[in-house]
Amino acid sequence: MSIALLTFDIFGTVLDWRSGLSCLTGDQFERAIDTQAELEQGSWRSYTEIITQSLLGVAPIDAVTAAGLGAEAGNWPLFADSTKALSDLRRKAPCAAITNSDKAHGEQVQAQLGFRLDGWICAEETRVYKPDPKMWEVASKRMGVPFSRDWWHVSAYADYDHATARSLGLTCVLVKRPHSRAGPANLVVSDLAELSEKLRGAV
Repeated sequence: MSIALLTFDIFGTVLDWRSGLSCLTGDQFERAIDTQAELEQGSWRSYTEIITQSLLGVAPIDAVTAAGLGAEAGNWPLFADSTKALSDLRRKAPCAAITNSDKAHGEQVQAQLGFRLDGWICAEETRVYKPDPKMWEVASKRMGVPFSRDWWHVSAYADYDHATARSLGLTCVLVKRPHSRAGPANLVVSDLAELSEKLRGAV
């Protein structure tokens, strides 16, 4: 088994955004996430602004509180398995984020992890949001890895991530997080710890 690069969705795959958005109840979370997806396809705005706007549309909070949640999104709780699993996976292959986020969120996430990933490719840099293929094209150039089955993309979301990753010829790993959206994948795991265990000694 050959792995040249592991790339990861962050929000909902590495970070538990349900816990981060605990102010949302009932169907408010789904509505906020769907609103984010709609806003991401419009004219460019930062992810902080998108989070803020999506919360104001569904939650009984004021603009200052919503903006604070958006600015601190990278400090939302990590899933319990994320830190150790990512540390272990970095011994198998370079690990980079491909994420609908701002650069500041990347600093927050990596501070939580306690180490830096090998790359952080985010919407603020590319000026587009997933599922736009440009996100992966920038990652390919940055990481020096061409599109192939040796590039594994890891995400809880078949809609945001795997449809594009599959079209580019990548190996797709679906992580069954609480808010995952299923679809075709080459490998399905319950969490990142299971992925790390499956790859132990494989490369």
